[in-house]
Amino acid sequence: MPEQVLKNIALLIDADNASHAGIDPVLTVLAELGQVNIRRAYGNWAKPALSNWNKITHRFGLQPMQQFDLTKGKNATDMAMTIDAIDLLYDGKVDGFGIMSSDSDFTPLVTRLRQDGLIVYGFGMAKAPEAFKTACTRFIDVEQLIRTHAADDTRAQSGSPLDPELIDLLGAAWKASSRDDEGFARLHEVGQIAGNRSSFDVRNYGFKRLSDLMRAASDHFLMERRDDKQLYVKRLR
Repeated sequence: MPEQVLKNIALLIDADNASHAGIDPVLTVLAELGQVNIRRAYGNWAKPALSNWNKITHRFGLQPMQQFDLTKGKNATDMAMTIDAIDLLYDGKVDGFGIMSSDSDFTPLVTRLRQDGLIVYGFGMAKAPEAFKTACTRFIDVEQLIRTHAADDTRAQSGSPLDPELIDLLGAAWKASSRDDEGFARLHEVGQIAGNRSSFDVRNYGFKRLSDLMRAASDHFLMERRDDKQLYVKRLR
């Protein structure tokens, strides 16, 4: 049986608008999609503000892409990233992108990449513009991702209260799923339907897996594992 060919993923980092502390968990997330063979970080590397990025480029295999500040108040980094992304698109060797930034200027780029059927994960701050978030296949809050990565699911174990809007979203996804006579739906299908909203990712709420989130929401959902080894979930209230 031939081995499955892993997809080729490109990570493009706007170092001026991204935290170096997020690189490890970001790469972990992108590993779900395939091999992150292209890793480029853009910025003016002469700036002291990028010194933390400088320290980790070799450790994480990042290729520093130098962009001088040609005009005050204008960011050449955005343009360079956009050009490189389009070049990679037309080369036809990339199956998906990770865009690490909170800058709304990348919204048209993300829209264009997705029009060609490519998966685009956005990694930025929670306050990133909604237009950029919704343009992405999936947008993940890097600050929350860092906390989750460091805490190893301590929030899920602590029983912290969940956002009512999150419960409503999961409830709507459950309702839209195929359910058996007892009202149970496959957890995987519920997650897929909820995931159609680019702003939904369990890591944005401090969890690593959807099953962990559902366990924390046990007041609202009943989850069970059946003989087929799959998890099923039912809305309680």
